[in-house]
Order: sequence, then C-alpha cells, then structure tokens
Amino acid sequence: MKVVVLFSGGKDSVYATYLCLSWGWEVEWLTLHPQADSMMFHHPNTKWCKWQAKAAGIKLHEIKVKHETELEELEKAIRKLHVQGIVSGAVASEYQKQRIEVIGQRLGLPTYAPLWHKGSGVLREMLEQMEVYLVSASAEGLDEKWLGKKLAAADVGRLEAMKPPIHPFLEGGEGETFACDAPFFGKRIQILKWKKEWKGIGGRTSIVRARLVRK
Repeated sequence: MKVVVLFSGGKDSVYATYLCLSWGWEVEWLTLHPQADSMMFHHPNTKWCKWQAKAAGIKLHEIKVKHETELEELEKAIRKLHVQGIVSGAVASEYQKQRIEVIGQRLGLPTYAPLWHKGSGVLREMLEQMEVYLVSASAEGLDEKWLGKKLAAADVGRLEAMKPPIHPFLEGGEGETFACDAPFFGKRIQILKWKKEWKGIGGRTSIVRARLVRK
C-alpha cells in the first residue's frame, strides 16, 4: 500500500512514518510550507524537511500555501499523487484530523492517524528511539531554555507536572519539534547552529546550519 504522510519534520509525523514503514507500506512525504499564522500546519524549520528526506531516503513533495487557501492547495497536491491513503501525525487535534478526513472523503482515500489519542507512554518510547529537539514554545512553564533542547523520555513527566500541566505531545500549539534522527534514517542530522527568538511568553529557534553525518 502506498501512502502520503503529511510531513512537518516534527516528532509525530516522523514516528507516523516509522509505523507505516513497519507495516510494510510504501511512503512518500508531502510537506507544506504555511504562513506563520496557520492554525492547521506546523511551520518552524520546514525548509529542513528535505534534509530529513535525504537522511531517510524518502521521496519528498513540497508546496507553499497561503493561510486562506491551505486546505484547497493541500487537496490539489494530494490529488496529483498516486497514493492509496493519507497519513497524519495528529494526536489530539479534532480541528486538524476532521479536515484531513474531509479531504480524504473528497478524494476517495482512507485517512490514518496512527498516533491518535496515544498517551505519554508511547511518547516516551518515541523519544527513546528518536533524536528530537524543541523548536518553538508558547505555553506557560516553557521558557527560553527549552528552545533547542533535545527532548528525553524524562521530560514527559516534567511537562505533565507543570502548573498548569502541558500536554506531553505539545498539542494545541504549546510547542513544535524537529527530528534529527529516527530508526529508519540512514544518516542523522547534526545541528551546528541555532538562531533563537523569544518574545513575551513564547519563542522559536531556527536551524541556521546543519550537516548529515553517519550514524
């Protein structure tokens, strides 16, 4: 079965890909480069998804989208691909999942969200198997020190223990991530330089320089 994974470069879409590959599915990636005000799609560091594609040996499709037409543009892009299903890394966002399902219905394609409503135990397993960095933060309790931090399984409990608690998967825009390594990567991405920006109670860090290295 050939599927397209809606790929942001973050931990959830990377791990969704890993699960698809473990099931024997053929995978291609579709990365959207949205505007910063998108409520639907992850935007930090998406230009580096092509490096993840090189590291993993997976075919990558990329499109730039405008906020007001992003769903229509996504549907058009998927329509051009010869796939049998649509996969997302959605965990808890009904807003995101339902809109992807509508696109699937219009195209006559099944949709899959293998991480849907998974708990912190699964997240710990993910972080033990992947190299993941926090690249944006916009939740009380996450300060500038978290930007560019490599997330570990032990951080899951720290997030849940915050007041108020933070969703361990960072759902609802609380944070975004970037994966530098995963079990199916042939090489890993080594970050050489970050650029951090912090305003008020939130911020983001952009990858400035990186390289692919042998594992």
